[in-house]
Amino acid sequence: MKNKFLVVVVVFLLGVFVKVSAQQDPQYTQYMYNTQVVNPAYAGSKEALSLGLLYRSQWVGLDGAPKSFTFNAHTPIGYGKTGIGLSIVRDEIGPSEETFANVDFSYTIQTSEKGQLAFGLKAGANILNVDFTRLNISDPGDVFENNIDNKINLQIGAGAYYYTDRFYMGLSVPNFLESDHFDEASIENADASAISKERLHYFFITGYVFDLSENVKFKPAILTKVVTGSPLQIDGSANFLFYDRFTLGAAYRWSASWSAMVGFQITDSLLLGFAYDRETTDLSKYNDGSYEFYLRYEIFKNKEKVLSPRFF
Repeated sequence: MKNKFLVVVVVFLLGVFVKVSAQQDPQYTQYMYNTQVVNPAYAGSKEALSLGLLYRSQWVGLDGAPKSFTFNAHTPIGYGKTGIGLSIVRDEIGPSEETFANVDFSYTIQTSEKGQLAFGLKAGANILNVDFTRLNISDPGDVFENNIDNKINLQIGAGAYYYTDRFYMGLSVPNFLESDHFDEASIENADASAISKERLHYFFITGYVFDLSENVKFKPAILTKVVTGSPLQIDGSANFLFYDRFTLGAAYRWSASWSAMVGFQITDSLLLGFAYDRETTDLSKYNDGSYEFYLRYEIFKNKEKVLSPRFF
C-alpha cells in the first residue's frame, strides 16, 4: 500500500499521467534569507557582499520527494545605488532534475530619509533532465519512452522592493516566459520533449521589525505566492531576535504545514539557520517532515552594519 502511495505522489508531482496546468517553483520555509531567488530587486540591499547556501529536504521518508539546493550571492556596486547578484537553484523531484541559473541586477532610489525603492531584473536559464527509467512503470510507452536530456529554457523576471531599517515590501515575477514542457498533443503523438508547463509566479512579501526591548526584536512577515492553476500559497511567520545573535521563530503555510525556525549569528559575518516543517494534510502520515539548513556569510563594507544588523 505504501509503495503504491509513493508512486502516486511522484506522479502527482511530475504531472506525467494527467494534464498539468501549472508547475510550482521550489518553496522555502526560510524564504526571508532567500529573497533574491524570487525578487531580483533585493540584490545589493544588504550593503555588503552576501553569500548564502540553502538545502531543503522535503517530505523525508518518501521515495522521490523533492530536494532543493540554493546558492545566492549579491553585492552593491559603485556608490550603492546599483546591485548585482547571482542565484543558482537545483531542484530534484523523483526522476527529474532541474537547475536554474540567473544573474540579478537592481537599481535603488532614495525615496525618503530612511526609505529606499529598488527595481530589479533577472535573466538566465534553466536546464531540465528527466530519466523515466527511475520509475517503476507497469505499462511503459508513449511519453515514458523518451528521456529528457538537458532541455534548456530561458528565463526573464523582474521585481520591486521597498525597505527602511524596519519595514520591507516586495512584489515580483521571477520568470515571465511560460515555457512548454509538456502538452496534450505531445502525449497523443508520443513525442514528449518535457513534462509540464511553466506558469507565471507572482510573489508578494512584507514584514516589519518591532523593538520589544533593548535586546529583543520581533518580526512578523508574510509571503504570498499566486500561480495560475495552483492553490494560493500564504506563508506567515513570526521571528524573535535576541541580543542580535539568536533567532527563534514559527511559521504557518496555509492549509499545508507548521514550521519551527532557529538561527545563530555565530560571528558578525556568519549566520547559521535551521527549520523543520510538519504537514497538516494527510500527507503527514507518509513522511517525517521537511528540513532546511541555511548558511550565510557577509563581508561588511563598514562597521556600522555589524553594530546594527538589519533583521531581513
